[in-house]
Amino acid sequence: MKDIIEFLRAEPAINDFRITENATKSYELFFVHRDLETVRATDTASADVTVYVDHDGKRGDSTFAVYPSMGEKDLEAKIKSAVERAKLVDNEPYALPEKGELCAALPTNMEDADVKALAAKIADAVYAADDVPGGSINALEIFIYRDTVRVRNSRGVDKKQITHRVMIEAIPTFTNDKESVELYEDHRFTVFEPGKVTAEIAEKMKEVRDRAAARPPKTPMQISVLLRPAEIAMMMRELAADLNYASVYAHANLHSIGDDLQEAGAGDKLTLTMRGVIEGSERSAYFDEDGTELADTELISAGKVSAYFGSSRHGQYLGIEKPSGALRCAEVMPGTLSEKELCAAPYLECVSLSNLQLDLYNDYIGGEIRLAYYFDGEKTVPVTGITMSGRLSDVLKNMRLSEKTAVHGAYRGPERLLMPDITVL
Repeated sequence: MKDIIEFLRAEPAINDFRITENATKSYELFFVHRDLETVRATDTASADVTVYVDHDGKRGDSTFAVYPSMGEKDLEAKIKSAVERAKLVDNEPYALPEKGELCAALPTNMEDADVKALAAKIADAVYAADDVPGGSINALEIFIYRDTVRVRNSRGVDKKQITHRVMIEAIPTFTNDKESVELYEDHRFTVFEPGKVTAEIAEKMKEVRDRAAARPPKTPMQISVLLRPAEIAMMMRELAADLNYASVYAHANLHSIGDDLQEAGAGDKLTLTMRGVIEGSERSAYFDEDGTELADTELISAGKVSAYFGSSRHGQYLGIEKPSGALRCAEVMPGTLSEKELCAAPYLECVSLSNLQLDLYNDYIGGEIRLAYYFDGEKTVPVTGITMSGRLSDVLKNMRLSEKTAVHGAYRGPERLLMPDITVL
């Protein structure tokens, strides 16, 4: 890195530069049924260099990868080539973040764990859920990662953060005398709680069993539809993307500060905050790819748009004095929907969708439902082979948010979201 920095500073055409280093150590287990087939450990590192060239009143940039095998001539050639490419880019001028040093680890309880013992405990937690008659975990892969990211630039930024995370990939399977059904489960966390892992896998074992028994219900129907964290997170990402500095700068945003997304609505009020760190989420970060310190920002307050967020570059274009940085985690305040109230009327709970379809401009929300639980007011049955659709604006106005919360990916918030009066075909 010292050599690279010297070469960059020696090139007169370069006005600024940024170096991003990524290093990952992993410990990986691969099971077939309950048999441990393969154990693998990896140690990888990579670096990307971005050069910035000011020309003709504009700022251009170009990025290239650096490998340990490169020699001095290779680096010099890469730098000169990047300079020429940067001269072809005509962005409006902007400044890189200045000064600031950091070396920190994100919240975890796995930092000091013996990796082999930790992997064994994770496997035990997964297989503790393998107790459904007719069901089995056909395959299991466990990946334990330690990621280190370091960002340095020509303006004095030098920041490093360490993330400890786990990814579990499992194939729950259910077999009866007619067919065999499989589901794919991808479970990620930065805080290991054996009971939560077992509960997550147990839920998937139940779902794969119910997938085999599911049948199409009588349609059409108008009914309240319940979303789980994965789909709630998708909805919040769509709303947040509309309020990103880049969308606002390009005049591509549908909503603006002051707009009321839930005007005259009867549902729970939505408060959405973009955060740098959410405990348990592998998407947590203290700074973004530019080295900008992340500042939590409340985008929607009680249903009304209250702020925008985004990268330092686009924040500068909008005249934002202190840009928030490219925040990746979303938090939604819980609502008032209780389990008792939920069970007072029929509903359809979506378990597996091909993809939640959201279109802000066409005011649409929908999707193909592969597995859902239909509650008729007394009993619950698994159903499949149906689609749902509704007006997104109506959903936002009248949605109910659960009292209970959960963490899923880059989302923390209500465990369930109830959408009234949805068409199911």
